[in-house]
Amino acid sequence: MKTLLLAFGISLISLTTMAQVSDKEQIAETVSYYLDGGTNNDFDMLKKAFHENATMKFIAGDGYREVNALAFFKKGIKPGPKQNRKTSIVSIDVMGTAAAAKLKIEYSNFHFIDYMNLLKIDGEWKVVSKIFYRDTDI
Repeated sequence: MKTLLLAFGISLISLTTMAQVSDKEQIAETVSYYLDGGTNNDFDMLKKAFHENATMKFIAGDGYREVNALAFFKKGIKPGPKQNRKTSIVSIDVMGTAAAAKLKIEYSNFHFIDYMNLLKIDGEWKVVSKIFYRDTDI
């Protein structure tokens, strides 16, 4: 009986770990749509990462701003040559149906740090909000 309970416990832990890895992989895929879409000036790819009501909040020259993320990117992304930048996923933290991802986008003379909040909606991870910082002290 003890062996059966031990085997059941190990199986349960394994399934939980596999689900977390799977969620992290799905989140990495979601934020990669954003990173790759931006690098390749491909709005259709980028928008796959975001919920339609996702917000983007940031500090601009005149203070705090809040915009619909997709509306912002639709105006800014135009077809053209691939951008010269390096992107990376710094970290992903997930708990249940909520997650946060930290991203880094490096250009030659500055870089962005993006903090993406994601929710698992109808089985799919979507960015629901983004905040960022533009770092020119590199």
